[in-house]
Amino acid sequence: MKKNIIIIGARGYKYNYGGWETFVTNLVGNTKDESIKYYVPNLTHEKEKDKKIDKIDNVICPNIYTPKQGFVTMFTFTIKSINYFSKYIEQNHLENTVMVILGCKVGPLFPFWIPKLHKMGVKVIINPDGLEWKREKWAWWIKKCFKISERYSIKYSDYCVCDSKSILEYVNNKYQKYQTPSTFIAYGAYENTKAYKTKMVKELWEKYQISSKNYYLIVGRFIPENNYETMIKEFMKSKTKKDLVIICNLEKNKFYQQLKENTNFDKDKRIKFIGSVYEQESLLYFRQHAYAYIHGHSAGGTNPSLLEALANTNVNILYDVSYNKEVGENSCFYFTKEENNLKKVINKTEKLTEKEQKDYGVLAKERIHKEYTWDLVVKKYSKIFETLIEN
Repeated sequence: MKKNIIIIGARGYKYNYGGWETFVTNLVGNTKDESIKYYVPNLTHEKEKDKKIDKIDNVICPNIYTPKQGFVTMFTFTIKSINYFSKYIEQNHLENTVMVILGCKVGPLFPFWIPKLHKMGVKVIINPDGLEWKREKWAWWIKKCFKISERYSIKYSDYCVCDSKSILEYVNNKYQKYQTPSTFIAYGAYENTKAYKTKMVKELWEKYQISSKNYYLIVGRFIPENNYETMIKEFMKSKTKKDLVIICNLEKNKFYQQLKENTNFDKDKRIKFIGSVYEQESLLYFRQHAYAYIHGHSAGGTNPSLLEALANTNVNILYDVSYNKEVGENSCFYFTKEENNLKKVINKTEKLTEKEQKDYGVLAKERIHKEYTWDLVVKKYSKIFETLIEN
């Protein structure tokens, strides 16, 4: 039986951006079941490409033109994508169809869309991601909108998949009255083979005087809720002589100047902001040759960057929040925002023997093998697709 699976909410298939794009590329790319046909809309800012369909790895990828509108862009893109596929399903007489919507961006419109999709036999899965309304960057009224959107998204969907056990627990407690079936399916990661030193790595290492196992690493979106201020201040107070290499989207970011004023990091030669690195082999090399990885994410579900760290870096220091602790368990160190806490953790990791470092790496990789392989993610999603279509 052929199954048509439409995934909406990421910027596209094989796009190098963030968590949703990583998820889509790996879910689709690791599916070996030939009865599953995937459809993933690609976001384009080029009007002439609108509605043109690309076929990538046998995946149907219609280009959906969406103008650049800041954070509103993904809202508009999601709305246009759902409208596009509502017509596409009808016009192409698609059967056995499941629509997976990533994030609770457009929940208030679900009461209008879902009945129409149900009439065509389409089942809808929502993956709420993290608790968007908790993010510090949003104004109070935007947080309120997110909370309403979350409620409608879960109420009207046929199934809810959470990529964090903590989020699943929240959904089950908060929205129990809607009786929407829900489950936990994590992101995935690979324990990669040894990365090679790319041209980009050579240039960056020479420019910033970086050397193997002589730096702590931070990789993530450059936003306040990822605790950059705490991580930098505490690192500066630590005794380590190693560098702090920070890979993030500095370009045109006002937060950078604010952070400089609050921390004076520019006066510490160990702090090295090197900009964005999207080339996967280069990023992998940075991870494998870091002495330790520091993860400050405080909101959201299971973070892909964290999984990649556990798969490739021996020593990992995570912000002490439920989303991170359920992933790292006893394979990682943890820090809080309390003054001098992270400083003490860094000083503690400095004393680890080479064997102790490797032992932590073994524990971290065991976490990936146990719950976070892409094969396991694909298997669980495929089973839900099949169950929804059969019912």
